[in-house]
Amino acid sequence: MDHTIFTVKLYIYDLSKGMARQLSPIMLGKQLDGIWHTSIVVYGEEFFFGGVGISSCQPGGTVLGEPNTVIELGSTEVTEEIFMDYLSSLGETTYRGDRYRLFEHNCNTFSNEVALFLTGRKIPSYITDLPSEVLSTPFGQVLRPILDSIHIAPPGGNVIGGHHGQS
Repeated sequence: MDHTIFTVKLYIYDLSKGMARQLSPIMLGKQLDGIWHTSIVVYGEEFFFGGVGISSCQPGGTVLGEPNTVIELGSTEVTEEIFMDYLSSLGETTYRGDRYRLFEHNCNTFSNEVALFLTGRKIPSYITDLPSEVLSTPFGQVLRPILDSIHIAPPGGNVIGGHHGQS
């Protein structure tokens, strides 16, 4: 019986477009390389979590354009059908749009969980540790309302799982 192997990639975007790197030493008193948004690319699609829930699009097809970095997380034998069932159930529970919180429960939380499911590996800790690093600074508290208002939902993305913000 042949097993199809699928490559799993992590797309990493800097929401600050380089500003975090320039301004963080002055404003936060520590160096941050970026404000990270991540997604998982597998089966020829990019999957991510945001204010409308779990969405998918063509790789690199969000308003953010091309990722700053692409990391190969490994490979999976999970079929696309099983993966879509898994995403559907996440989309109706833990990762409904109304559960999105920029700092506590965000695209990176989702990417980490999906990466573990597919490959048994987590995404890099510099990404998952970022919110607590930012919030531990006075400037992070000032930025929070601005950052909390950002929802990444690219036009043409397909929302996975039926509940659109209803509880």
